[in-house]
Amino acid sequence: MQSASESCSLCPRQCHVNRNETSGFCGAKNQIRIARAALHFWEEPCISGVNGSGAVFFSGCNLQCCFCQNMPISSENFGAEISGERLAEIFLELQAQGAHNINLITAGHYLLQIIPVLEKIKPQLRIPVIYNTSSYESVENLKKLDGLIDIYLPDFKFFDPETARNYANAPDYPEITEKAILEMLRQTGNPIFEKHLLKKGCIIRHLVMPGHRQESIALLNYLAENSDFHKNQFLLSLMAQYTPMQNSVYPELNRKITKMEYNSVLRTAQDLGFSGYSQDKSASEQSYTPDFNLEGVFS
Repeated sequence: MQSASESCSLCPRQCHVNRNETSGFCGAKNQIRIARAALHFWEEPCISGVNGSGAVFFSGCNLQCCFCQNMPISSENFGAEISGERLAEIFLELQAQGAHNINLITAGHYLLQIIPVLEKIKPQLRIPVIYNTSSYESVENLKKLDGLIDIYLPDFKFFDPETARNYANAPDYPEITEKAILEMLRQTGNPIFEKHLLKKGCIIRHLVMPGHRQESIALLNYLAENSDFHKNQFLLSLMAQYTPMQNSVYPELNRKITKMEYNSVLRTAQDLGFSGYSQDKSASEQSYTPDFNLEGVFS
């Protein structure tokens, strides 16, 4: 019988590659690879707080959106290989620096390596562990994180399968993501705060994209009307930080969103009674992407 590393089926891509020898769609082999581990101040206020979030950026990604702001690590696989032991040390170092949480950013393709690290180190952590994800995850694997993750930060990027097909080659993304987020909500329950910091819960993020405000509005209406999603069980974060990457295949993406586009989606969220966070339109002017320079990777 082949092991999981010899025939990888961690995510919905189901590549079945031997990660001892090569990488699949996500670009990852078996060895953990990260690009940065440092205090991060550009998450939602209840995550970044005053001291910052202890963000660990993992190299590779199983979604590969064509407009990704983190292209150097998501697609070009920039980063350095580390051991599970070093990852555990990084968690403790970030805690010692005053991080409000440990923020695992795009870590799903290293789940088999991360779970034993969390099982070992969790008793030494006095701060929450965050799983920050595109949500293109299998429910089966998310269940393995039950009890190890305190806060989920899932994206709900696309509501239309054709949009997901065009921009991420993943027409099943909406269906997969809905099931994944419902499992995250099952694990966390209603949000729990302590001194304005989120200690347990789920924030569903949605990036408003140029030319797709009606799709965003349809998603919000769906979340509000679907009885499986209880508005008091999660926070909504509407992001305005879309940054054009000069995409030659999809020229409609080569502009920032307009104030009208974002505000119309924001008004819908407000009218539907969602609680959570919004971004100023100037977010697209700021650098929400840190320097991926291996900061904090080595001791």
